[in-house]
Amino acid sequence: MAVATTHAVALVGSTGHVVDVQVDLSNGVIVTALVGRPDVSINEAKDRCRAAIGNTVFEAERRRWPSTKRVTILLSPADLPKRGPHFDLAIAVAVLAAADPDIPSAAMRGAAMIGELTLDGRLRCVPGVLPMAMAAAAQGLHTVYVPEPQVDEAAMVSGLQVFGVRSLGQVVALLAGEEVPEAPPVEPMSGAPLLSWRGEERLDDLDLRDVLGIPDVRYAVEVAAAGGHHLLLTGPKGSGKTTIAERIPGLLPDLSDEESLELTAVHSLCGALPPGATRITRPPFRSPHHSASRSGVLGGGTGRVRPGEVSKAHLGVLFMDEFPLFPSDVIEALREPLEAGEISISRGEDDAVYPARAMFVFACNPCRCGEYHPADPSHQCTCGERRRREYRSKISGPIADRVDITRFVEPRTGGRPLPFEVPESSAVVRARVTAARARQAARYADAPWRLNAQAPGPWLRERLPLEAAAHARLEEEVLRGKLTRRGSVRVHRVAWSVADLRGLDRPGPDELDVALRLRLQQPLLDRQLPHRQGGPAEESA
Repeated sequence: MAVATTHAVALVGSTGHVVDVQVDLSNGVIVTALVGRPDVSINEAKDRCRAAIGNTVFEAERRRWPSTKRVTILLSPADLPKRGPHFDLAIAVAVLAAADPDIPSAAMRGAAMIGELTLDGRLRCVPGVLPMAMAAAAQGLHTVYVPEPQVDEAAMVSGLQVFGVRSLGQVVALLAGEEVPEAPPVEPMSGAPLLSWRGEERLDDLDLRDVLGIPDVRYAVEVAAAGGHHLLLTGPKGSGKTTIAERIPGLLPDLSDEESLELTAVHSLCGALPPGATRITRPPFRSPHHSASRSGVLGGGTGRVRPGEVSKAHLGVLFMDEFPLFPSDVIEALREPLEAGEISISRGEDDAVYPARAMFVFACNPCRCGEYHPADPSHQCTCGERRRREYRSKISGPIADRVDITRFVEPRTGGRPLPFEVPESSAVVRARVTAARARQAARYADAPWRLNAQAPGPWLRERLPLEAAAHARLEEEVLRGKLTRRGSVRVHRVAWSVADLRGLDRPGPDELDVALRLRLQQPLLDRQLPHRQGGPAEESA
């Protein structure tokens, strides 16, 4: 009897688990048994691996499929579901190692094998190499073998020795300490779009200085960007909701090393990293169409569960234009990511949890036709009050209660700036946002969250309370029914973001007043707008 063990990695959602691939060769009925909760693609690996071994030229005669033995392949732990063709390489190497004692077990002890095999023994790229490499390193493995085009992806994990290989023959030669044979290059798994006239690159040229007027909305966006708060923009068509939403990523600082690796791993799960990709260093901007499916927005799909748009926007901005036109089940399912920063998907025996700690930005018209303006009786809306209520009711109370900041965007008449108006650029605002986030990073250094929008309410009340007068005002608003308890927590968070932008050690009554006005869609006072770009300050109630 001969036994050999290699290692692979199983992905359950965004979590990786090291799997021991054990092969036993014994006398008895000649059959290949694959056990340990494999899916269809892994069951097919028996045929792929057998053909790949048979079509690979090895010098040692023993290196062939043991056609006269009973082959038992165990994927352990047996109760963990395994999916995907990336187990091929580990299974094939384990079979060869069980048949040939010249392949040392010590070389396989701390190594993970990742890759799909073709029938002639070549390797193919697979999605999720980065989270697999992260899981392997976290669980004590020190070496990983991956398809050659994905070596840069796996090398993002520090402390891990990465071998980029082209074929099964090259892996066996490396393990046995033999000369590595030549093999044709591996075709990359390209995640780049075939048509690239529209992509995230187009956002690079967008600047906040292009947004004229609406200083209160500009400041609301700045506060939201500083604390990572969710934002709802309403207003008639053409008022600038999409224009300002697309400029929010330009206000956000670069991702930290930890955040960059975390986001890159999510995109690796989707198979969306182009060949030779490096870490994603800028916050993403995702904007799904309102006709997108539930699985496209939230995650799921047939076969392997994949992340959706809410997870691809992790640590960045998810912009949902024409928000009430999204399917109701999609809108209501956003309660979890809005509150917890993650999305759980349960489908049959599949349970996956993906990160979704994005800044949600919703935009909608006051009515379906987009012509209604509550302050202008000459509007051309023909919807009628009943249809307007039906349209607005698509955004349910629980969803609206989870949005931190709400602003009505007034349409701007004329295309020229006012004589005294000098709009600030994205770079100027980003400097203030970066400084505010640096204050939060220092404040939450020992906490598992990074931004004000993520801090739990009890923790805030206990460790970061408001000033006494501000706290009394907030409690009064709750007692008057203006805020729910959840809403009061979100106002507390926004008040801290206002204080961080102002460089204060603690929010006071004025910071709380700003947060309440941003929450309750009340106009801001001119004196509350820092860096006021205008003439004489005129306070508006």
